[in-house]
Amino acid sequence: MSQVLAVLNQLGIDLDPQLYRLAVTHRSWAYENGGVPTNERLEFLGDAVLGVVVTEHLYVSFPHEPEGILAKLRAAVVNAQSLAMVARSLGLGRELLLGRGEATTGGRDKASILADTLEAVIGAVFLQHGIGAAGQFVHALFDPVVEDAATLGAGLDWKTSLQELSATLSKGVPSYLVSESGPDHDKRFEAYAVLGEERYGPGRGLNKKQAEQEAAASAFNSLSDAKQTAAIVGGVGA
Repeated sequence: MSQVLAVLNQLGIDLDPQLYRLAVTHRSWAYENGGVPTNERLEFLGDAVLGVVVTEHLYVSFPHEPEGILAKLRAAVVNAQSLAMVARSLGLGRELLLGRGEATTGGRDKASILADTLEAVIGAVFLQHGIGAAGQFVHALFDPVVEDAATLGAGLDWKTSLQELSATLSKGVPSYLVSESGPDHDKRFEAYAVLGEERYGPGRGLNKKQAEQEAAASAFNSLSDAKQTAAIVGGVGA
């Protein structure tokens, strides 16, 4: 039995095998097999369900946090990288119905495909059993991700945190230099955060956003260290 179905069974949720098959059917498989239905409609549904369940959980769990912090927490939880991480922990890549071309170019570990498929499974649970069961499933998978996100502080959104810190230090608005390499099916991105004449990084990732976030983290930490050093020196001099 797949780990996905095992989790559902532990929650007392019995998912129809045909619906599960639809949830793991990528469009590349559908194209190579006579245009059978794909998981894209279920993904659309599951994306909405995931957003509602996580947003409600954040609202209830962090009653004193303002909207801006809740939005950052949600963005740290509901994104392709987090979804793909959860999907990998469930071995979902092995369950995918992929076309030959997609399978031979690393599709079973591609973050976008894994994220979309996990959303499709959530959509399938909702379609068969409603919001109660879908909520149970989402909580089982994503409550630990929410707990981790709550400890990130500035790391919830390094680019925003860097922009705020840069403003307090009167260093202007950060910009980013991004380059990419590799074939279309396996792109790699490298980014530097630029403030005035200084460059920070590099940040690396499988997409531009991830690389920029890493570069912003490097800049934020460097500027924070410099700010703390200046405060200590100033205190000693006083």
